[in-house]
Amino acid sequence: MAATERAVELTIAAARAAAEKKAEEIIAIDVSERLALTDVFLVLSGGNDRQVRAIVDAVEEAMTRAGAKRRMREGIEEAHWVLLDYDEIMIHVQQAEDREYYALERLWKDCPVIGLPSVLAEAAQAAGASEAGD
Repeated sequence: MAATERAVELTIAAARAAAEKKAEEIIAIDVSERLALTDVFLVLSGGNDRQVRAIVDAVEEAMTRAGAKRRMREGIEEAHWVLLDYDEIMIHVQQAEDREYYALERLWKDCPVIGLPSVLAEAAQAAGASEAGD
């Protein structure tokens, strides 16, 4: 069984919010066939602890607007790898070094990827427009 429609909706909302904060290498992995505890891993990178925290704040705000309730948040103090658990979706916000070291994409390479290109393009365009207005 593939990720639920609700999980995909939440993934898109979180990915868009992260992209607007200039998150990099955003990838959504459908882990629903392999894990009973969640449908999607959303994995993305921030350049430093300040950016990771900004991404986390934006994602949490977007998820609240989408009606999702956060079950757990770990790692915000150091902001090297922050895990946000929203039941249907788990969001991994990592600094680049941690992402390279732990390589979640390789661990879950047998799982399908959820396409996000148009979402990310729209978010990047929106982020660029807001910068132009500053």
